[in-house]
Parts: sequence; C-alpha cells; structure tokens
Amino acid sequence: MTRSTTDEAAAPPLPSPKERRRLREAKSLSEEQVAEAVGVTRATVRSWETGRTSPRGRKRALYAKLLAPDPAPASASASASASAPEPKPRPTRASAPATTPQAPAPETAPSLAAPAPDPVPAPTAPAAPATSPAQSTPSAPAAPPPPSEPAPKPKPGTEGKAEAKAGAESGAGAVPEAPRLSPEEAFDALYAHAAPGLVRQTYLLTGRRRLARESVERAFQLAWHRWPEVAVDRDPAGWVRAAAYEYAMSPWHRLRRAHRHPDAPPTEPARRALFEALLDLPPAYRRTLLLYDGIGLDLPETAAETEASTPAAAGRLEVARAALAERLPELAAVGSPAEQSELLHDRLGGLARAEHVPAPAPARKVRTGSEDKARLWTRAAIAFAALLIGATALTLHTAPTHYEPPIAPPERVGGVPPRGGPQKLTAQDLKLQKSLNEQLAHGPERLVPELR
Repeated sequence: MTRSTTDEAAAPPLPSPKERRRLREAKSLSEEQVAEAVGVTRATVRSWETGRTSPRGRKRALYAKLLAPDPAPASASASASASAPEPKPRPTRASAPATTPQAPAPETAPSLAAPAPDPVPAPTAPAAPATSPAQSTPSAPAAPPPPSEPAPKPKPGTEGKAEAKAGAESGAGAVPEAPRLSPEEAFDALYAHAAPGLVRQTYLLTGRRRLARESVERAFQLAWHRWPEVAVDRDPAGWVRAAAYEYAMSPWHRLRRAHRHPDAPPTEPARRALFEALLDLPPAYRRTLLLYDGIGLDLPETAAETEASTPAAAGRLEVARAALAERLPELAAVGSPAEQSELLHDRLGGLARAEHVPAPAPARKVRTGSEDKARLWTRAAIAFAALLIGATALTLHTAPTHYEPPIAPPERVGGVPPRGGPQKLTAQDLKLQKSLNEQLAHGPERLVPELR
C-alpha cells in the first residue's frame, strides 16, 4: 500500500478531463491506441476523459506520459524564429478532414456567443499562470548590447543609497498588478458576461423561454456551489454552458405541464421555418449544430461537450445540415459546407436576437438562491440523519432481549374416541328433573324415608 501511494504521488498531475481529450486528439491518438498503450479497455479511457474515474499507480504515470506535449528543442525553435519573423495568427477552429463539414471564416464573430472575457483571477484556488502568445511563440534572439564603459566604483558608505536608487528606478517603469477579485465579484463578472447570450442559446435548443431562463439560472447556481472548481477551469463559460444544456435537455421536463409544449414560433415565414426545422431535429443533433454553426466551436470541442467521438459529431452535423436543407431552400442552394456553416451561423444568430427572451435574474439573487438551496439540503440531510438515529435508538430500546418462540396456531385433532358417560340432558329432561326435586312422591309404589 505504501509503495502504490508513493508511486501515485510521484506521478505528474493530470490535466482536466476536457483537456485530456483535447491533448489526445491533438496527438492524433484514438481511444483504442491509448487503451492498448496503458493496458486498459476503451471504456476505461472514456471514463477518464469524462471525469467519472481517474487512473492510479503505474497506469496514471503511463497515461500522463502519453498525454504530455512533446518538448521542442531549443535549436529548432531558434531556427524557426529566425526563418519566420512574424508568426501567423491561430485560427479559431481546428481544421477538419475533407469528409467533415468546414467551419466559417475565422474573422466572422459568433453571433450567439459573447466575446471572450478577460481572465478572472480566482481567490479560492490560484490558477496556473497563462503564457501570452508572445511568450509561447519563439522570437528572434535579441542583439547583444553595445559595449559600454565600466560603471564607476561607488564611494565607501554609499552602497546602500545606490541600491535603493536602482530599485526605485527599476520599479518606476513596472506595470502594476491587476487587483484580485473576490469570489462574488468574479462570479458576477462571469454571470454578466455569459448569462444573456446563454439564455438565447438555450431558447434555440428547447424552444421554451421560461425553461431557457430556468436552465441558465440553475447552471449558474451549480457553478457558484462548485466555484473553486469552476474558477480554475480553462473555460468557465463553457462549463456553465454544458450544465445549462444538460438541464434544458432533460427528458423529465416533458412531465411538467408548463414545459410540455414549445412556445409559439416566430411570425416571419423564414424564421418560422428555421425554428420549426431546428426543433424537429433530435436533441443530440440539434445541440451539435448549435455548438458548431451557432456558437462557433471547432469539431473536437463540440465532440467533447456532447460526449461523443469526433467522427460521430461530424456525422451528426452532416445529418442535421441535410435535414435543414430539405426544408430551407436557401440552405439547399448553397453548395460548399463552409458556405452552409456561414449561412446557418447568420440565420441562427438573427433568430436568437429577434426573439424576446426573458432577462436572467440578478447575479446576487442567483448566488443567494444557490446558498439557500445548499443550506436547505444540508438541514434536510441533518434532519434525516437525526431521524434515522432516533429510530435506531427506539428500536434498540423496545426490542426483546431474549428469544420468544411463536405460539403455534390451533389445529383440529382427529382420531380421538368419543367421550363416555351420560348424554347431555335436553330441556324437557331438565324440566322433569326440576319437578321431581321440588315435589315429594306419595303412595305405596315408593317409599320415602322421613327424617327426624
């Protein structure tokens, strides 16, 4: 036991489940290849990537080594920086294979997703320092400074003043650090940035305005309940979006009368046709289309959020586009997948902006609702535990201390001979007996002794 614990502590830490999948697909490795390399099954690798389980011991070390990025040699980076003076900007979507649908142009801003927020420092758990593009991109070596005259030697007794002056000069040009936000301020900033757009996205996913608002508020309540985990996530808005989608697509809402039927469709014919065609898609296909064409995620991220493989997500996307093209003539007239994606991107954004969806509740109300719900569940758990302890104590007090055999039920006994002796007197016999006892017999037929 000590050896396995020591091996697990010595193994490098693993990234988040979503990051594990991204690193595996970045290395063009399938789940079968990873399972064969580590020595587990494909289902185990999938549970590692979804966060249900985590590897341990030797398998953890092999899995972390397999996902670790390959370090580039310093000489190669120096030669690459010398040959490429200006790095090219990275596209917003990963390049998909020829068989998969292409993404719209990177310069087109997603209409359903708000711009990426500034990194919010989380006071509960310090996040890893993010490297800027300038630091991560290799740059050309700086030219050596020109030779200068040696600095004059300070006079005796002035060393401290010179050091203080140098420190003041070096600190004068330093950039002041950004103030750290409290957990409430960081949550409010994320809520104000992502909640309005997320309500519109959830409305396109469900077709129900009240359910869209309820799903977003429940997702943010869950995020505040797990804020130490959400604050250090690589994409906090994506974490909340996945939680809102999962709640909105729950099949249990069909049992609720308020959410049994979708709201009235738009009055404009083009938007009405798109709205009805979108709701006729299966939930998984609708979610994949909304994430890829509506929000602008790339194909691996879409597959990771929908918990499907990348080929499966590409197949769902093609089937969803084909179903929409059968009912939308303008989409069927477009030939290339990239043009279809760009057209759907604009149409979904216009549909979401045109519909009047309810505004989400204030962030303070969402936070207090999450705290009240957590407090209620805590009190309910304590009350249930106290009730269980009281019932157990009462049972122990009233339970018998020894074994008492149960009394057998009565049974009819057969084969016993009838009881002997005189028969039971009838009513007439009893009347005659009473009269004989009360009257004395006279006559020669009977002799009655007289007592004196």
